[in-house]
Amino acid sequence: MNGSGPLRVIIVDDEPLARAVVREYLAAHADVEVVAECANGFDAVKAVSELSPQLVFLDVQMPKLDGFEVLELLGRDIAVIFTTAYDQYALRAFEVHAVDYLLKPFSEERFAEALSRARSRLLAHDPAPDFDALVAEAGTRQGPVERVLIRDGPQVHVLPVATIDYVEAQDDYVCFKAGGKQYLKDQTMGAAEAALDPTRFVRIHRSYLLNVERIARVELYAKDSRVAILRDGSRLPVSRAGYARLAKLL
Repeated sequence: MNGSGPLRVIIVDDEPLARAVVREYLAAHADVEVVAECANGFDAVKAVSELSPQLVFLDVQMPKLDGFEVLELLGRDIAVIFTTAYDQYALRAFEVHAVDYLLKPFSEERFAEALSRARSRLLAHDPAPDFDALVAEAGTRQGPVERVLIRDGPQVHVLPVATIDYVEAQDDYVCFKAGGKQYLKDQTMGAAEAALDPTRFVRIHRSYLLNVERIARVELYAKDSRVAILRDGSRLPVSRAGYARLAKLL
């Protein structure tokens, strides 16, 4: 937020009445511009990619993608205020560094307080610290993920965990290999490992996280060095520590 223009806002909620309430409360603030309203998470990711808002009012419970999944896809540069009728999500919302958490039905005064808090955050240029770690920590409290969401510009790829062959570290990204295709995600290897089921995925090498169901065999490659050969013929290096971890699951 640079102070030279209106605060650009997107409202995301699957209930039209809930969107209308937020829009009505925002109308009292002349320096706010609602650039889009979205009824689901996929539309929200697309709108954020195309319209570059500064603040998102984001419902938690929505079909297809919930609010936390949307936040993971949006990244760390956007201020988010969660809105929901369910208070059990409050702790997790703050774990992922949401600006505020509005419990429906909320008053106009409480709404204005959240908006003021968002302005302060934006003026301070205070993005979420260690965003990947915060998202991973909040996710692990809910148990292993059943799908991986990957943003590709305005598009979102949804990978069921069962389709993932392995994950490979590539510079500042990780690459998910699934269904014969590769998908890059702006994520750390540690965050990917924390999100996936440890009884199904094992870190066989500092650069590889493997779905054990894909292993055909493990061969000795050199002294203290092994290679995992997958059912599709892929060959992945296995470190000494990785082999010890792998052996516990096989």
